[in-house]
Amino acid sequence: MADTEQITKEFIVSDPNELLQIVGTQDEFVTILEEGMDVSINVFGNSMRISGTEDLVKTTIHILENILSLIEKGISINSSDFISAINMAKNGTLEYFQDLYNQVLIKDAKGKAVRVKTFGQRQYVQAIRHHDVAFGIGPAGTGKTYLAVVMALAALKQGTVDKIVLTRPAVEAGESLGFLPGDLKEKVDPYLRPIYDALHAILGAEHTERLMDRGVIEIAPLAYMRGRTLDNAFVILDEAQNTTNMQMKMFLTRLGFGSKMIVNGDISQIDLPKRTTSGLVAAQKILKNIDQIEFVTFTAEDVVRHPVVAKIITAYENSGH
Repeated sequence: MADTEQITKEFIVSDPNELLQIVGTQDEFVTILEEGMDVSINVFGNSMRISGTEDLVKTTIHILENILSLIEKGISINSSDFISAINMAKNGTLEYFQDLYNQVLIKDAKGKAVRVKTFGQRQYVQAIRHHDVAFGIGPAGTGKTYLAVVMALAALKQGTVDKIVLTRPAVEAGESLGFLPGDLKEKVDPYLRPIYDALHAILGAEHTERLMDRGVIEIAPLAYMRGRTLDNAFVILDEAQNTTNMQMKMFLTRLGFGSKMIVNGDISQIDLPKRTTSGLVAAQKILKNIDQIEFVTFTAEDVVRHPVVAKIITAYENSGH
């Protein structure tokens, strides 16, 4: 059969430094391409010889052309860039790949440019920019929390908001958080670790602590949102699949003037007691026709982790577990 016939094509990279960036340390990027595209790649001198079925070889060369174009613009490449390119090639959205790199959202604590990495992330950032309330729904590893924090910090730097409020339901402790020993920070820190991780990655630990001490960044469990109106704030609700319907309504009605809200969650990871409807699942139905609210759904293709993680997620989805 013609479509299973194996072919070999060459991809020439004349600049040895650029070739080194494409191949990666100890050929790590070559391995990612081979696993992700089901091809074999051999590097000889300044040539990469790609073997596999015609379609896969052609697509791999398109990916390499796109990556090389970024390198020529001085953008440093890592494994997640290759994973994004592979996913976009498989989804037929590779033509948008270079667009992802046109805009720097913020610089992280090490001075590195933070950009969107997938087509889904691009849609998510657009939704946050153009709507008062944006929902990001999808599996772990799609960058929902990290990008929400990035957009919040960018808004703070630009002066479009005065403060950032980050919250998530402490579902494992239920509403009995008040009966736990220790101060509020000690009680809620384990639940809020991913938010701290994102803040530390972008601001560094010291800067994060300073802004928290000044009340510019506030991190609190969802129960502490009751009775407040949040004006000129960027408010993020994480792990929203573990809110009840009442909690979700309570949270969304905290929205004040000059504020933005982001609600993130993964409806495959609901930890609520049985027969309790997830506020996130309900919100998708109840709020779908409101203009100022946008829902963005991420899939396994938006997972910017090791290629095996996306395969694990897909395998579980297909098994019904």
